[in-house]
Amino acid sequence: MKKKILIGVFVILAIVITSAVAYAVSSSMVSTKSKPSDYKVGVSYDEAMKGDKPVVALFYADWCGYCMKFMPRFKTLESLYKNKYNFLMIDVEDSSKRNLISDVVLTGYPTVYVIDPKYANRFLLNNAIYLDLPKFRAELDRYLRIRSRLDGADVCK
Repeated sequence: MKKKILIGVFVILAIVITSAVAYAVSSSMVSTKSKPSDYKVGVSYDEAMKGDKPVVALFYADWCGYCMKFMPRFKTLESLYKNKYNFLMIDVEDSSKRNLISDVVLTGYPTVYVIDPKYANRFLLNNAIYLDLPKFRAELDRYLRIRSRLDGADVCK
């Protein structure tokens, strides 16, 4: 009888220890970021518009769950394309950006535009590709190919 009680205690102890370790590991893996602005991806608007590179502009709201879901991908894109694009985050609730926000069409949140100050061009990326990183990258690569042709044609002269 004592043997059964001893085995039972060891089983319960093993379950408690395993659960505690699993909880500790999962807690450490949870992101401490709770809103999109916590990511701080990219450069300021003025810096982005003065640069030579096209700009990937993200219009977001801190209360938007879809924006939060998109942020890890946006950060990944920045790390992959930081030499080819400037990345910019624009909080739609920032009153200092009202003119810029009213100048674009926001189809919901997040909304992503590629803005090219060199050619005074901008286009809206379809929100259907936001969560599909390969499709998103294909669109960014396609624009770079188009821009290289424009650069070769010397359109600005």
